[in-house]
Amino acid sequence: MRMERYTPHQTRYFAEQIMLKRPQSSIDGLASAMSGVKVDLNPHQVDAALFALKSPLSTGALLADEVGLGKTIEAGLVLAQCWSERKRRILLIVPASLRTQWRAELEEKFYIKSTILESKNYNKAKKAGVLNPFEIRDEVVICSFNLASLKANDVHATPWDLVIVDEAHRLRNVYKSGNVTGTRLRRALSGKRKLLLTATPLQNNLMELYGLVSIIDEHAFGDARTFRDMYVSVVNEEVRNHALKTRLQQFCKRTLRKQVTEYVNYTSRIAILQEYTPTADEDKLYNFVSTYLQSEKLYALPQGSEP
Repeated sequence: MRMERYTPHQTRYFAEQIMLKRPQSSIDGLASAMSGVKVDLNPHQVDAALFALKSPLSTGALLADEVGLGKTIEAGLVLAQCWSERKRRILLIVPASLRTQWRAELEEKFYIKSTILESKNYNKAKKAGVLNPFEIRDEVVICSFNLASLKANDVHATPWDLVIVDEAHRLRNVYKSGNVTGTRLRRALSGKRKLLLTATPLQNNLMELYGLVSIIDEHAFGDARTFRDMYVSVVNEEVRNHALKTRLQQFCKRTLRKQVTEYVNYTSRIAILQEYTPTADEDKLYNFVSTYLQSEKLYALPQGSEP
């Protein structure tokens, strides 16, 4: 058939359908998402998005770029690509304090509408007879860690095309038996395609890394004891590090600032080390506060402001 038989609208439609048939893991496959982005993209951001989209059968990925390298943009590209493919059941689990920021980013930079689901409108929907308030059509659903945990059954019952977890290091202790929130979310997200975002995948020990990876795939490293035997309780750290790095490359990508200085200009900062010896009382206070901040429940801090 000759193209003049089609209207401009039909021609655009067919062009979009052809684009959607391209492999997601190629730059061409990401073209439709990139064309609708209102932001200057850097190469490492495109690379990270392609990594996260590399396999339609993948259980998920962990993007762990250093602070300031644009993990929000990377996640937005992945989200926008899913959106352009009509895969629009998308959940964003973020700290409560970042919900409105994420909504603004999606609308202003990716032209994608979203709804912030919180206890008030969740309960209102329930009273109105809505079976599952997380089932929202043609809008990204944004909620806090707390709500996702409390309503874990509804989260699990929703056939999400993609779940993005920002500040995912909050779930790093999921391997511990007393971590209620982490355990609930891991079960709720089991079988869902996930994208975890954090600048600090490793803060205190290797078991935290195990915890994060288990959110993506519970069977990636076996159980906690197996991971300890293979990567924690070892003598040759060089061999251990190489083996762990090789294993993580399948679902974890991290870019450092020093790797992108060629095309990202950062303010030059000079760190000055000043020695300071705390008094006995100051040292005691520091230890008390540090111990408290490692607690599972931080009742003294407003919801969403926990470290």
